[in-house]
Amino acid sequence: MNWPRKPKADKIVSKHGFESLSRKISHQASWKKSVYETYKDASIPLDWTKKLKNKCDEVGLEYFTSPYDFETVNMVDPFVSVYKIGSGDITWPAIIEHMTKKKKPIMIATGASSMEDVERAVKTIKKHHDKIVLMQCNTNYTANSENFKYINLNVLKTFRQKYPDIILGLSDHTHGHSTVLGAIAMGAVVFEKHFTDDNGRDGPDHKFAMNPKTWREMVDRANELYLALGNGVKIVEENEKDSVVVQRRAIRAKFDLKANSIITAGNLDFLRPIPENGLPPYRVPELIGKKINKDIKRGELILLSDLR
Repeated sequence: MNWPRKPKADKIVSKHGFESLSRKISHQASWKKSVYETYKDASIPLDWTKKLKNKCDEVGLEYFTSPYDFETVNMVDPFVSVYKIGSGDITWPAIIEHMTKKKKPIMIATGASSMEDVERAVKTIKKHHDKIVLMQCNTNYTANSENFKYINLNVLKTFRQKYPDIILGLSDHTHGHSTVLGAIAMGAVVFEKHFTDDNGRDGPDHKFAMNPKTWREMVDRANELYLALGNGVKIVEENEKDSVVVQRRAIRAKFDLKANSIITAGNLDFLRPIPENGLPPYRVPELIGKKINKDIKRGELILLSDLR
């Protein structure tokens, strides 16, 4: 395959456009080099694609990418089974449609976009298929702790209401994994976080990226949360059946009771434990006014079989 040699930066940013701005803004303000040079330095040669795909296959990872132009979409297509559309391209219907026509699942981030932008993009994809992962995203890469108040995880509820059959996800650029856990609780199942082997490296993303230790922690806590969420059906769980015995109260005799005594509220007590044959307090109405057919000592269970 003949890979083009044109830098990836030329496919994403306008050197003239950024140079014409009066200043670098947002997260780019802290970059030491120009925006164009930073993108150029971070570009991965396209001829790495096959090598990266083979390595991912070797270690059991899914290889995919966010192609930023039509030519690259076509060139990486043999190597990917899913496409990611970055937030910056959500207002470019042509590139969205070009990827969608490949008939592969689409993951789309929605940072710095309105609901109108989201609806337009989803409509474009749905013209060809419904294999969509819709990701809430806040596009700010400054690593500022103030960014948490802008993550707006509740947008996931809006997405679920609007698109009940779409897979939900989160594309996140904050420190730690609290946003991931919150998104899981709201039904998200796909997560994008930046990753580095060293947060001290120079570069635009290393400061807020996950490292091997924090990534492991995120995955472990996420797996715990998935287990904890359950299926939504309220039952006595298998691991708490013994707790029912030792913590629930049973109907017991408050005093020694003689055979033929009439049960009243005054001669009943409600004490732990409750064995399998015990009666819980809510069954008191079934006992009131009944005669007992045997002597019952103080603290003993009163059972339906003791009544007549």
